[in-house]
Amino acid sequence: MNATIDIRRAADRFSTDIGWLDSKHSFSFGHHHDPVNTHHGLLLVNNDDVVAAGTGFDTHPHRDMEIVTWVLDGSLVHQDSVGHNGVIHPGLAQRMSAGRGIRHSEKNDAVGAGDVPVHFVQMWVVPDSRGIDPSYEQVMIDDGRLDGALVPVASGMARHAGETAIRIRQRDAALHVARLRVGESVSLPDAPYLHLFVPRGTVDLEGGGVLSPGDAVRFTGVGGHRLTAVEDAEVLVWEMHSSLT
Repeated sequence: MNATIDIRRAADRFSTDIGWLDSKHSFSFGHHHDPVNTHHGLLLVNNDDVVAAGTGFDTHPHRDMEIVTWVLDGSLVHQDSVGHNGVIHPGLAQRMSAGRGIRHSEKNDAVGAGDVPVHFVQMWVVPDSRGIDPSYEQVMIDDGRLDGALVPVASGMARHAGETAIRIRQRDAALHVARLRVGESVSLPDAPYLHLFVPRGTVDLEGGGVLSPGDAVRFTGVGGHRLTAVEDAEVLVWEMHSSLT
């Protein structure tokens, strides 16, 4: 495996802007297709979404996918066809296992509260097994745990058992989150595949330079780099130990 660090800038992402939804796609999604940009490791979707107040995604289907949602601002209402519902807000990790099939909706919870958009990142990874029972989980994470440290908030890896907020059905993947104040640093995991996304703030990547909001980095065969906040920032890091190809 060749060691590579592939920096992807925010402005180069696919974009869907349809009024109520402003979505930026790190990988091929919907009608946006690039045959050489379909995934990294086990991660197929990294959508950076802003949904206007009183709007959202109507009921739609998913199958055989682990879907993790992380809200940055506002709140998002989830309802699905197997009876799960919840309101997702900053600091609350949510996972939906689509399994053999599920239908759900996601709406901005700010109905009647003025023009308050909800900003969230939705990420999809492939599961270990197809056709499992669909399921749902959401867990609040103590804000203090995220300050200045990378914390596994969604994982299927055995070494995170007992410390992870939510479990995903993919034994080779984990999502870490950190909130960094100016000058604070964290070391990225050492794994065959890493995906770093900066949804807000500015950070300096050791050996890679400054990363701004919406920038992402795909690491292959290399890890352990230091990440330092240039301004207050939040970062999402997928650690993956296998790939689709």
